[in-house]
Parts: sequence; structure tokens; C-alpha cells
Amino acid sequence: MNNADKNQLKDVVFKYLGVFASLIGIILLTIFIASIISDGLKRIDWQFLTSLPSRKADRAGILTAWTGSLWIFFLTALISIPLGIAAAIYLEEYSKKNRLSRILEINITNLAGVPSVIYGILGLEIFVRTWKLGGSLLAGAFTLSLLILPIIIVATREAIKAVPATIKEASFGMGATKWQTIWHQVLPSSAGGIATGVILALSRAVGEAAPVIVIGALAYVPFVAQSPMDEFTVLPIQIFNWVSRPDAGFITNAAAGIIILLAVTFLLNGIAVYLRYRWQRHLKW
Repeated sequence: MNNADKNQLKDVVFKYLGVFASLIGIILLTIFIASIISDGLKRIDWQFLTSLPSRKADRAGILTAWTGSLWIFFLTALISIPLGIAAAIYLEEYSKKNRLSRILEINITNLAGVPSVIYGILGLEIFVRTWKLGGSLLAGAFTLSLLILPIIIVATREAIKAVPATIKEASFGMGATKWQTIWHQVLPSSAGGIATGVILALSRAVGEAAPVIVIGALAYVPFVAQSPMDEFTVLPIQIFNWVSRPDAGFITNAAAGIIILLAVTFLLNGIAVYLRYRWQRHLKW
């Protein structure tokens, strides 16, 4: 057997190993989701969605958890989207392409892979202790904004890069300034890719527990947050709290909470996939 045949055999083996590993992963994930749905679907009702936490499993609900997640979602979006898009525009369109900018780009890309608990420690030191925000919704939103900013910046830059150069050249040829070209041509043309990155980043923020636990988010909150300075909890923390309880009723509650969290995550990811598909078709036109 010559080297070419050996390489071909290796490619076939690795291909089938990859397919086999994928099938095993899909089967295990299907079993896991089916088990959760079987346990938790019967628990989801209006009472479960509108009740406060309780020490009794049959009376406990997720009102404070899903409202807290909703607060976090909108506050994080309000902070991170303008900053992330503005930073991406500056890096892609205005910054000088020198060694410093390359180092900055590499570091931003690497920050997207930093463990989320590190951002929680950073948020604890800056927002909770230095800015005196305590374990508030605002501190949680700032911390999660730090977590997803690199993702938004990278996604926005890639979307801007994908805009055909002919669009910019035509705009400049009509006498538009650089900013007019960016505002009226580049951003509308890249909106689908930017929206995709933003939604995926926010879906990650909604599903995070470690950073908000580190900054002091509570596992038991017997009231609904009314302002950004209120203490809070979120769905991942509520699920973690219930899973750690020995009562079987709380395990059922946790399964119901996981179903709702998965539904939200799948919905956001589905929207992101749809927007990316539309954007790619628009670019081909």
C-alpha cells in the first residue's frame, strides 16, 4: 500500500469516526431532551409562570426568574449593542492598520473564548465593589455586556467586511462622506450579519449563570424586580437552585424551567439563523 492509499484510508476512517461520534451525540442529546420534556412538561402552566418562589415544590414558580432574565436581556442589549457596533465600526473603518491594531484585534478575538466566570470576577471587582452597584440588575447587565462585547465586535466586523467594495466606491463616487457611506450604505447592507451576531451573543448572556452568581445574584428572590438597582435572579440560577434540592418535586420544577430556557434559546438561535440566511441571499443579489 503506497502513501496515497494510506492517506485515503485515513481520510475514510476519520470521516466515519466523525459521523459515528455525531450520531452518538445526537442520540444522547435526544434522550436528554426527551427525558426533560417527559418530566417537566406536565408542570408548565399559568400558575408555574406567575408564582413566586416557594419552599414547597408544588407552589413554587418562576415569575422572579423569567422577569429577571427579561430585565437582564434588555439591559445587556441596551449597553452592549451600541458599544459593540461602534467599536467594530471604528476598528474596521477608521483605525490605522498597524501592529497595535493587529494586537488589539487578536486580543478581542481571544476574549470571546475566556471562561465566563472570569468576567464574573471582573464584574464583582469593578461594578459591585468599585462602582458600588451591589448585586443589582445593572451590575449583572454590565458584567454580561463585558462577556458578549467581543462576540458582537467580531460578528459586526465580519459583516462589514462582507459588504462589496463596489457599494462603498459608488457612494464615494456620488460625493458622500465616509460617515454617510457607513451610515447609509455599509450598515444597512451588513444589518443581517450584525443582527445575527447580536442575537447569538444575547442568547449566550441569557443562558449564563456563573458570572451573575459571582457578582451576587440571589438564588431565592421573593419579589419581582421593579428597577435596574433591585436584586434579582435569573432562570439558570433558579434551575441550579432547584436541581440541588433533594425533593423530587423541585427536580420536576427544574425540568420545567429547563424546557422554558431551551425554548427561549432555540427561538433566539432560530431567529439568528433566519436572519443570516436572508442576509446571505441579499449579498448574492
